[in-house]
Amino acid sequence: MDKHLIEDIQRISHSLFEKNFFGVYHGSISARVSANSFIINSKDTILNEVTEASLVKLDCQKRDYRWSLANNDVHIHEHIYETIPNAKYVSYTMPPYATAFSLKHGKVAPKDYYGQQIIQEVVIYDPKSFDDWIERAPYEISRFFQHNDTHLLLIKGFGLIAYDRDITEMAKKIAILENSCRLLALSSNL
Repeated sequence: MDKHLIEDIQRISHSLFEKNFFGVYHGSISARVSANSFIINSKDTILNEVTEASLVKLDCQKRDYRWSLANNDVHIHEHIYETIPNAKYVSYTMPPYATAFSLKHGKVAPKDYYGQQIIQEVVIYDPKSFDDWIERAPYEISRFFQHNDTHLLLIKGFGLIAYDRDITEMAKKIAILENSCRLLALSSNL
């Protein structure tokens, strides 16, 4: 695997974990390595200590034993890579303020400078029922991204799916959204 790609994933994953956007064994991060393959953290990876051994390289055209080693979000990542040609990196995080905000709102309209300048507005997707969400999620998420000009999808009570061409830009947008939701929550208590 590409050393620089792994270092980028390690750096961003550690940073997102430190911000409490990933939990222990909760969340996922991946990178496209070719038109039909990507790497993703394995299901037993603690995301503040990603190593080359904790990443699984998958071929979308060949199902083998490695698919069973991959994180449970693997099919969400796979469908995004299949339907969004410019997606180079994908992550699933659960930033606490943004996820909490999603429970009572239909969109995030930031009031802070960086939120307004960088992300403007984020629609909150309501999956309705969680009973079959894991089966529906890969298709509904990729369809949402196909039909909406955004790189962020905040899902009510589930968390945040993000993709980008640049891993640092992806992490920056996640952090700005979380900060905007935090500021909205704090300002509503004043």
